[in-house]
Amino acid sequence: MTGRRVKIKIGDISIRANLNSSYMVDTIWKNLPLFGDANIWGDEIYFGTDISVVADKNASDVVESGELAYWPPGRAFCIFFGATPVSIANESRAASPVNVFGKVDGDEQVFRNVSAGMSVQIEAVE
Repeated sequence: MTGRRVKIKIGDISIRANLNSSYMVDTIWKNLPLFGDANIWGDEIYFGTDISVVADKNASDVVESGELAYWPPGRAFCIFFGATPVSIANESRAASPVNVFGKVDGDEQVFRNVSAGMSVQIEAVE
């Protein structure tokens, strides 16, 4: 972990996340704050960004619940909190490999209360 943190705000939800030491963190950090409208795909929230990065060598389509990731084909910020339509059993699975760069610090199940179209804000925690 880098010691860097972000705050995720969606409606009444406000939760922090810890960022890891991947190169993706620097790219995300330089682009904060990020804003978007929530899209829901199973137990994943995502929204488009202006960030353009390719999948890194550690990119994976299987992630842990609570992880934050960047999805290169959709140029999207993703928050995983359970199974998606392509998951096998109870895993969290992206549509294609994603660059994982952080994890929610707390109970990611709060995101079950998010509806499509809600405003999402990601900001740096200094």
